[in-house]
Amino acid sequence: MLPATIQGILTSSLSDGLIYAFVAVGVFITFRVLAFPDLTVDGSFVTGGSIAAVMIVSGHNSFLATIAAIGGGLACGAVTGLLNTKLRITALLAGILMMVSLYSVNLRIMSGANIPLLRQITIFKSIANFFGTAKSVILVIGILAVLALIVFMILNWFLRTELGLALRASGDNEQMIRGLGSDTDKNTIIGCSLSNGMVALSGALVAQNQGFCDVNMGIGMIVMGLAAVIIGGALFHPRGVASMLLAALGGTFVYRLFITIALRLGLAPGDLKLITAVLVVIALCIPYIQKKARHEWMPPAVKF
Repeated sequence: MLPATIQGILTSSLSDGLIYAFVAVGVFITFRVLAFPDLTVDGSFVTGGSIAAVMIVSGHNSFLATIAAIGGGLACGAVTGLLNTKLRITALLAGILMMVSLYSVNLRIMSGANIPLLRQITIFKSIANFFGTAKSVILVIGILAVLALIVFMILNWFLRTELGLALRASGDNEQMIRGLGSDTDKNTIIGCSLSNGMVALSGALVAQNQGFCDVNMGIGMIVMGLAAVIIGGALFHPRGVASMLLAALGGTFVYRLFITIALRLGLAPGDLKLITAVLVVIALCIPYIQKKARHEWMPPAVKF
């Protein structure tokens, strides 16, 4: 048996890792697959939570509310893709514009800064009632694990289809894919939509799990997602699509583990952003240090 403290840290990290893994997968799709620096994430995360919260408070089924939240995220990503492909606004600026505008949109959706869900029937309470038990961390982990497995299997299948391969190839060499007759604008819009749909799903689940949705709860989500993707890539060295998705999940767990340990050691919550930045810097430096140790040449840093 593990000591209670270690067991608590691991269960908390696993629960958070599973629920935020969808953010990591969304960031992985845009940054790794599409090579598209999308900053919409901070806004679409709250959009998913706000849509789910408003619908649940209005009496709608929590499963339907979660699906609607995914739809909201898909729409956010589609707008970002359209700004980039149709109006020729750079990817970075299109994401910033959407992130900023979604703050006001989310306030409109919620008609305020936050919505409490403590007395509402969420997905987790519905499933707990179905099994005749109370909501617990183990139950939440089980629900999230099943949901993550389903989503990852669907994404693994999709990214191996003809459309998925075209989407992946667009990120590797857009000019070549355009020359082969593939619509790279459509690929970009689909990729951004899919990414933000995953992020919105995470926002809806977080809001239901913590019992409220707040307009500021998405701040730093893009950094967290990047940290999880980079840490997962540095630790697990994924090769195929399935291993890349699993690396994103593993990276999220490791990231949340570091955060949980830091909080247990007494660090202030305000220091978490600094810890995240340090973790990302370390993960990014590992390949560079390894190549320098082997006296290999490294190209200059890429500038967006």
